[in-house]
Amino acid sequence: MARPRHRGGIRRALIATALAAAWLLPAEAALAAGADMAALPRDLSPWGMFSNADVVVKTVMIGLALASLAAWTVWLAKSIELNRALAQARRGLGLLEAGTTLAQVEAECGDDSDAVSQMIRSVAREASLSGGVADDGFADRVSLRLERVEAAAARRIAIGTGLLASIGAVAPFVGLFGTVWGIMNAFIGISKANTTNLAVVAPGIAEALLATALGLVAAIPAVVIYNHLSRRITSYRALLGDASAQLLLLISREAARPAVRPARAVR
Repeated sequence: MARPRHRGGIRRALIATALAAAWLLPAEAALAAGADMAALPRDLSPWGMFSNADVVVKTVMIGLALASLAAWTVWLAKSIELNRALAQARRGLGLLEAGTTLAQVEAECGDDSDAVSQMIRSVAREASLSGGVADDGFADRVSLRLERVEAAAARRIAIGTGLLASIGAVAPFVGLFGTVWGIMNAFIGISKANTTNLAVVAPGIAEALLATALGLVAAIPAVVIYNHLSRRITSYRALLGDASAQLLLLISREAARPAVRPARAVR
């Protein structure tokens, strides 16, 4: 009868050991997960993710932030410049519509340096070089001068818009590069940690996706600003075209007027 008792004691000991293992294994797993979570960065705000990102991802984020700042700076500077240029072009166009002679509009424009004033002075210079004779080639020479002044003014007013186009086209791909690099580092971290726990993977992927978000933040306003400025530049060029047409009409009317002859002395 002692032998069965011994076997029953062994059976009870095995059952107690199994139960203890069943209780201890989840506790050990919880402790290991807690250790992994303690090693993870707790600050998942944009600044916290930037601080914990890889140096390459940080460089990408800084570059995209500077690109966004440049886009808004170009918008502010070109808006001020275009407002002033449009106001001066409208003033010059009104001067041409009210003027009757080339000499009159040249005197009224004074020393202004806007595009319409430059066009008036260029036409007056050509009239002076031609000796006041409106021959068949005079209108062609005036048209060439007006085209040169108009093209120079259009190039000057469009300075800076090319940067906006570049930012709008390149920024999403730069952000995508930062995302790919960050996700690659996240998978490397997974292989080193020998775990597929989402809590280990999430911070690296979040930092990577932040680069894509910054790329879109830089690109979308740049494209919108570029389209807005392009429309305003087109309006400015249309005003210069109207001023050029008014100048051609002005010199055509002057050429059509009969010359005033001095009266003969009465004997």
